Amino acid sequence: MSDVPISLNPSGPPETVLDPEPTEARALLAQALDGPAAERRDRISEVVARWPQFLEGWARLGDAARDTVEAYACFRVGYHRGLDRLRQSGWRGSGYVRWDHPDNRGFLLALAGLARTAAALGEQEEAHRCRQFLGQLDPNWPPEGFDS
Repeated sequence: MSDVPISLNPSGPPETVLDPEPTEARALLAQALDGPAAERRDRISEVVARWPQFLEGWARLGDAARDTVEAYACFRVGYHRGLDRLRQSGWRGSGYVRWDHPDNRGFLLALAGLARTAAALGEQEEAHRCRQFLGQLDPNWPPEGFDS
């Protein structure tokens, strides 16, 4: 169980904050993202292979994918691993998972990527469900400056 339980707010649904990602994984992902574009996908893949629970790693791997199908698969893995992590953090299927908390961003990025690639593949119902879920998790979605 997480050291950061859900917060029960009398004015609204509970809010869940995921545990921080490993510092080394975040540092290596930042290096991979700053590296040469030709090497980016492979370097991100190495990070994800080492830390398969690293949600932002899956989301960034989806962004760097060779095609839409590969991107969809990466975003879907990040989304499902994120649901597992949310449940481990006390989330019970409802309540906020807000962008304002940096530790939640990997999951939200994976879900947003899944919505985007589902739409690109013609899976409009799934894309709609993902967009709706994003709005339920964070009523302020998309965050200012977010480029989907």
